[in-house]
Amino acid sequence: MADKPTHLDESGAASMVDVGAKASTQRRAVAGGRITMSADALEAIRSGNAPKGDVLSTARIAGIMAAKRTADLIPLCHPIALSNVGVEFDWEATGIAVRATAATTGPTGVEMEALTAASVALLTLYDMAKALDRAMILGDIRLLEKSGGRSGDWRAE
Repeated sequence: MADKPTHLDESGAASMVDVGAKASTQRRAVAGGRITMSADALEAIRSGNAPKGDVLSTARIAGIMAAKRTADLIPLCHPIALSNVGVEFDWEATGIAVRATAATTGPTGVEMEALTAASVALLTLYDMAKALDRAMILGDIRLLEKSGGRSGDWRAE
């Protein structure tokens, strides 16, 4: 952990970190989360009978698009040239888990892009299925792993 906050200047004002002198390295981050829902909503999505159409494909595209716009959403994030973004879904007994991966070669990490992709994919799942179940719960959004950069590799336990 740094001795002083990295996003504050000498006067204490919020500022973007200067990454100009940092080496460009391959960087990758994986984030995940889940949405729980009623059995009826889950079955409608699984069978392709949700009122708004192909729920998973729409959520996948939304997650990828969101990762590309992370710097527009989070004030001190650097715009990053992403080399890859992927969003995958796993069926669970009471909902759907999302896993988003972001990659780049550059001077700063892609954790926020992976987290943004996972979050927006989950929000899109909610939006696409809210007519079936307004009580859906989004949660467990977190960084699962990262690689590259000065801090090296990390994986959630």
